[in-house]
Amino acid sequence: MSKVLAMILAGGEGRRLDPLTRDRAKPAVPFGGRYRIIDFVLSNFANSGLLKLKVLVQYKSDSLNTHLSRAWRLSAFLGQYVEAVPAQMRTGPEWYKGSADAIYQNLNLITDEEPDHVCVFGADHIYRMDVRQMLQFHEEHGADCTVAAIPVPIEQAGDFGVIEADEHGRMLSFTEKPKDPKPMLRDRTKVLASMGNYIFTTESLVREVVRDAAVSESAHDFGRSVLTEMYKRSKVFVYDFADNTIPGQTERERGYWRDVGSMGAYYASNMDLIEVDPVFSLYNDRWPVFTANTNSPPAKFVFANREEGRIGIATDSIVSEGCIISGAQVHRSILSPGVRINSYASLTDSIVFDDVKIGRHARIKKAIIDKQVEIPAGMEIGYDAHADAQRFPIVDGIVIIPKGMKIDE
Repeated sequence: MSKVLAMILAGGEGRRLDPLTRDRAKPAVPFGGRYRIIDFVLSNFANSGLLKLKVLVQYKSDSLNTHLSRAWRLSAFLGQYVEAVPAQMRTGPEWYKGSADAIYQNLNLITDEEPDHVCVFGADHIYRMDVRQMLQFHEEHGADCTVAAIPVPIEQAGDFGVIEADEHGRMLSFTEKPKDPKPMLRDRTKVLASMGNYIFTTESLVREVVRDAAVSESAHDFGRSVLTEMYKRSKVFVYDFADNTIPGQTERERGYWRDVGSMGAYYASNMDLIEVDPVFSLYNDRWPVFTANTNSPPAKFVFANREEGRIGIATDSIVSEGCIISGAQVHRSILSPGVRINSYASLTDSIVFDDVKIGRHARIKKAIIDKQVEIPAGMEIGYDAHADAQRFPIVDGIVIIPKGMKIDE
């Protein structure tokens, strides 16, 4: 078997997810009630049996480091690890200039491990992927680099790095956010968009990042700098993510991949989870999403006084452990552990992070409430845009209550 090292890029600022990223790196942002965004890529590698993972962190990494150290403890006895690697500044007193520079500044990790292949994956996407299938494609084609790509409608091409490939999958061109994109050969209504996931032979990766580091005007980014030139002189192939199959996955879910870099995309991806027949299911026990376990008690729903309208109920929702819905009504919402919603309150189309308390008679609609917030009794959020804007950030039409915010009654 080939020796494989995974390097997970988790150092981005996540500015478009502010204020959720004011106190944490984007990959550490909670998702789906009890997970962090980074859990999805790490779970893909764990389920694929690829268990040597270096996570390159940088901005506001404490929350991410804590999560990794508590949740992702593998067997050192078997040479398995998930290790957070801070920006070491080995090449000078500078932060990472881009994804390629992040690898360049950490070439010692590759030298120490001596892998045959290196997987360079992003940490901020929601998807399931058997990485072994991409690795097999990479090896069968004798590729120097393989890029994972997903078909997207041609009208969305301006949001992605777009790839043109021949009938064998070899890359013919790579254009970042093109205005006049070239469609796929087998579907003229779509283009192949880069997912930002790459597998390199070790020799090719080292050669390319060293070459890129010597170009002062480079953006030092894999998409904008390395791939745009590498395919001209090396064997770069494109792996179609739509061909990836996962045990227990429905055909409807095949090819699901979401970049949750904006607030609107983050909110929509969470809402994907609560459908009766979700396009992305958290309940596939043949390819689970791993995360930290807590000692919280089960969720509790109390009061059933219909005459007074005091009914503890949740419909079309995800309710995590430790939550208490006490005579309140929750609809189309996601509750993280330790949330308490008190009597006569209503919560609709919202995402609530850990340890939030919502007072009696409060009414909340289409909001994201970060950790450790107390919503006063009788408060309305999401019903009056002008009043909301006086108190809270509103991003993509979603009211955001920042972590620990003190709210006056």
